[in-house]
Amino acid sequence: MKRTQTAEEREREAKKLRLLEELEDTWLPYLTPKDDEFYQQWHLKYPKLILREADRVPEELHKEVQEAFLTLHKHGCLFRDLVRIQGKDLLTPVSRILIGNPGCTYKYLNTRLFTVPWPTKGSTIKYTEDEIGAACQTFLKLNDYLQTETIQALEELASKEKSSDEALPVYIAPDFPRIGIGSSFDRQDEVDVKSRAAYNVTLLNFMDPQKMSYLKEEPYFGMGKMAVSWHHDENLVERSAVAVYNYSCEGSEEESEDDPDLEGRDPDTWHVGFKISWDIETPGLAIPLHQGDCYFMLDDLNATHQHCVLAGSQPRFSSTHRVAECSTGTLDYIFQRCQLALQNLRDAVDDGDVSLKSLEPTVLKQGEEIHNEVEFEWLRQFWFQGSRYKKCTDWWCQPMTQLEGLWKKMEGVTNAMLREVRKEGLPVKQRKEILTAILASLTTRQNLRREWQARCQSRIARTLSVDQKPECYPYWEKDDPSMPLPFDLTDIVSELRGQLLEAKP
Repeated sequence: MKRTQTAEEREREAKKLRLLEELEDTWLPYLTPKDDEFYQQWHLKYPKLILREADRVPEELHKEVQEAFLTLHKHGCLFRDLVRIQGKDLLTPVSRILIGNPGCTYKYLNTRLFTVPWPTKGSTIKYTEDEIGAACQTFLKLNDYLQTETIQALEELASKEKSSDEALPVYIAPDFPRIGIGSSFDRQDEVDVKSRAAYNVTLLNFMDPQKMSYLKEEPYFGMGKMAVSWHHDENLVERSAVAVYNYSCEGSEEESEDDPDLEGRDPDTWHVGFKISWDIETPGLAIPLHQGDCYFMLDDLNATHQHCVLAGSQPRFSSTHRVAECSTGTLDYIFQRCQLALQNLRDAVDDGDVSLKSLEPTVLKQGEEIHNEVEFEWLRQFWFQGSRYKKCTDWWCQPMTQLEGLWKKMEGVTNAMLREVRKEGLPVKQRKEILTAILASLTTRQNLRREWQARCQSRIARTLSVDQKPECYPYWEKDDPSMPLPFDLTDIVSELRGQLLEAKP
């Protein structure tokens, strides 16, 4: 089943096409440090982008972080993600692992990543190898360091705006309000400043360009091969910062950066590219990244600008620290949702059948929506990624087993509800109201089960290694005595539609 594009995706595609049509066969201008106006342009148009070169970071931290990258790579902890873009499954060129607060998740490109927990105070985490545990500890240490640096950078930026007779001239795209960081900081206290840098996850990335058969060309400026296309980072707390530590395994390629005959950016050196969203007047920036450099995207930069990662010739790791928007993405949240859905369940009677406390349509609708959320945002997302998380820790085994048990109870709730709606003595009006409330959720469940099953059996999924191969789970055969309802809901959905038609006057 092909997923329908959202209005936001359609608008983004339309903007991209209009921009490419306007450019025709020409390139937009972009600047590198070799250009005289590079730093002036950065200061004027990209003031919320901060670079901390490697020599400003403690040497001991460099050593620990770089060893931690290599440790996780050695143990095979980084995986390419099978993501969903405009209804198609694509394998990312970059291998990743999410490390962060226990029970936290981060969603991007319709894929929910689950944290390998770093050892926060009061947590008990069992790692498969002591080295993996030590690496997670190191990234927590790096997180603390980058958080401190981010708060300092935010305060410095606010101070510059406040002390100026005129605020720094910041370009904001037409879709965004002209609010400088200084004006917003006037109304915010120190706690709020810290919350914008309260990184709760880091997404580690690795890519070796020499092992990639094909990398896309940057389409607007002619910047060369891209490891990551132009994008805004998704699923972040509004106006929160992003901090990135770069570890490019450099060889002799640094020398060519100063080659006066080389036009544009050096293709052997990794760069991060920045541009103002949908702006064809302001030159883009291509900023070279060397071993141990860090950069920070402050305040609303991630919303008003886009960035890409331009591939060098050598392998590269990065640790990208984010304030993930977790209001619907933590274990605590989803367990609370389960509790809400199962409040309508009476204790099971002797024969094992369950009954419901209420047939109120809004209560039934809410229960079925939560049922879908648990199945498709958590269980199927987790098992679609195979057994990758067991490479590092067994931390997720117990909570996912617990979630599955709660989901199975929800299957019982749905079955009890269907039993009630089929009763001959049920008033026609009440039957119609119940069917109207639940039919959309059951139809969605059937459609999404088909979609996830097809994704797990796709040609690209079958190419993945055993520990990464997607698993269509939960799955059960017809007439499985342990399950109250079939996996395939086609007949049930068809029956309910027929009942709804009959119930109409």
